[in-house]
Amino acid sequence: MSLQIRAKDLTLSDHNKKHIDAAMEQFNKYGLDITSTNVVVAKVKNGVSVEFEFHIAHHAPVVINQEDKDLDAAIDLAVDRASKALRRMHDKDVTHRGTGIKGLEAEEEAEEA
Repeated sequence: MSLQIRAKDLTLSDHNKKHIDAAMEQFNKYGLDITSTNVVVAKVKNGVSVEFEFHIAHHAPVVINQEDKDLDAAIDLAVDRASKALRRMHDKDVTHRGTGIKGLEAEEEAEEA
């Protein structure tokens, strides 16, 4: 997974970069094939905005936007929302991986033989 962090109109400290890196590591537990992640941290009128954009193989991109007055709080809230979205996507993949029609036909042929 490639990670790209961009900052607009502000400077990220090493602490903030490590905070984002640690959050990205926790997303690996969902077993999704995340090909790349773009993180944009920007200064806005009322504070800061954090945007996560996940590109996942065989899925549409997942984009999470979060604004807050505090940068660490915005990162934490965005991470929570991203975890929820990725968990839902993982659960949907796991529960919908049933046997298709072709698989059922193959099972019936095997049972008849």
